[in-house]
Formats: sequence, C-alpha cells, structure tokens
Amino acid sequence: MIETLIPGHAQVWVYLAASPLFWLTVTLLAFLAADRVSMACGRHPAVNLVALSAAIVIILLKATGTSYQTYFAGAQFIHFLLGPATVALAIPLYRNFEQVKKSALPICGALLVGSFTAIASAVLIAKALGASRELAASLAPKSVTAPIAMGLSERIGGAPFLTVALVIATGILGAILLTPLMKLLRIGDSAAIGMAAGVGAHGIGTARAFHIDSTAGAFAGIAMGLNGALTSVILPLLAPWLGL
Repeated sequence: MIETLIPGHAQVWVYLAASPLFWLTVTLLAFLAADRVSMACGRHPAVNLVALSAAIVIILLKATGTSYQTYFAGAQFIHFLLGPATVALAIPLYRNFEQVKKSALPICGALLVGSFTAIASAVLIAKALGASRELAASLAPKSVTAPIAMGLSERIGGAPFLTVALVIATGILGAILLTPLMKLLRIGDSAAIGMAAGVGAHGIGTARAFHIDSTAGAFAGIAMGLNGALTSVILPLLAPWLGL
C-alpha cells in the first residue's frame, strides 16, 4: 500500500522499515503527538494517551502493510522498559509510605474485595451472556498487568493473546471512567481513587492516577502490584468454582 501512498519512494520505505530504530521512533512520536492532543484537551479522561497512541501506530501499520513482528523488532526496547517503569512506581510509594502504613487495613480489605469482584463479575457476566468457557477464562484475569494475566489465562484454559487485548481494553476503559465515576460517587480521597485505579485498571489506570496527584499514583502503584500477586493465588483456586 505504501507504493500507492508515496509513489516512487518504495525503495526508501523498504530501507526505513528495515531499520530497528524506525518503529521505535514512530512509537515515540505517536506518544508525543497523543500527549499534545491530550494536553490540548485539558487531560480529559476520554482523550486517553494509550488509546490514542495505539490508534496512531495501528493506522500506520495498516497503511504500510507492516506486520506486528516487524514492528515489535524495532519497538521492543520500549517493551523492555516496562520492567524498570514498574519498579520506578516504588518512588512515590516510598514518599507516601507513612500514609500507606496507616491505611494498611483498608488497603487489605479493598484489595480482597476488588480482586474477587474483578474476577467473579467478569466470568459470571460473560457466562450469563453465553460466552464460551475459553472466552470466560480469558476474561478472568483482565484486571491485572499483561504478563501476569497471560500466564494465568493459559493456566486456566484461556487464550493468552485474547487476554492481552482484554487487559488493554480494561485499562483504557478504567482510565477513562475513573475520574467521572469517582465524581459521580462523590469520592474525593486520593488514596481511595488510587486503589480503585490500581486494582481495576492495572498500569494504564495507575498512569491516569498519577495525573490526579502523587498520592493517588502511589496507592494505585501498590494496588496494581498487590492485585497481581493476589490474583495469581486466588484465580486458580476460584476457577473450578466458577466453572472454568
């Protein structure tokens, strides 16, 4: 398709597309463009950075006929940075450690209820709507970060790559709905908002929580990490009871 879009420049395109740095650059530019749009819209929840960046990259991949494997070969450095970025969440957690320590009991209660609800509601609603066992199993770990969700999905009979798509969709939807929903419920406590974001919408929700304030971000970070660990334990135990 690129020959139609840019006549006479196919050879240049082949050279650029083969360069590992090309798709890395495209990804970074897509994010910067999405960030500009989000900033221009006053950081409105509906103008989600992840969704907008992904849409730009998907359109470019589709228009140029580039496979995901080719794209990932160039952009995998960003994938590598997911680990350090997750570890970096410890910084705001450390800065707000005293507040987190004082809220240990509410945190544990919210974590248990939130983790169980995220699993059970997804599976039971899916089954009520006639979803297959594989689809329900793929949905079950939707509220934890993608690497953990993929492993859990495979363990209980789901489709890991379908789970990734559902995880991303859950995170984007959670990030969009976070602020309006908290306002509707008249919840203004940053710690509570952060816990809801981390438990319900993993990393994407956590990123949104940091736009609210550092306290919300810190609680979202700890909620995301603890929810991943707890879900890894309770999902295999709950799976037989949920018919998975």
